[in-house]
Amino acid sequence: MKKVYSTDQAPAAIGPYSQAVEVDNTLYISGQIPLNPETMEVVGDSIEGQTHQVMKNVGAILKEAGLDYTNLVKTTILLDSMEDFATVNDIYASYLEEPYPTRAAFEVSRLPKDVKVEIEGIAKRA
Repeated sequence: MKKVYSTDQAPAAIGPYSQAVEVDNTLYISGQIPLNPETMEVVGDSIEGQTHQVMKNVGAILKEAGLDYTNLVKTTILLDSMEDFATVNDIYASYLEEPYPTRAAFEVSRLPKDVKVEIEGIAKRA
């Protein structure tokens, strides 16, 4: 059985997908981009501001499911430039604690709304 999660504390889906779906105590979080959930506008031009907003959006979805960042077991980071990797890495780490989730990071040619970063995640209920 699956349960779908949606919160107004994270951006509404801008396509045919759910913010998150839980199956067998595993929460699958759709890729989050740096949209302000109230205005649905991209937050700033800087990689720093955009990364903080993405992590806040992920956190809001985790909270809606009764979880937090410590429940993350896997994330995927999509960047429009690997030049931003170190900056994103530092900000990402500031929201987490050891043991960190597994992760992959990729540079892609373009992201929705021409943002600089997108992060998706998988979390496990203890």
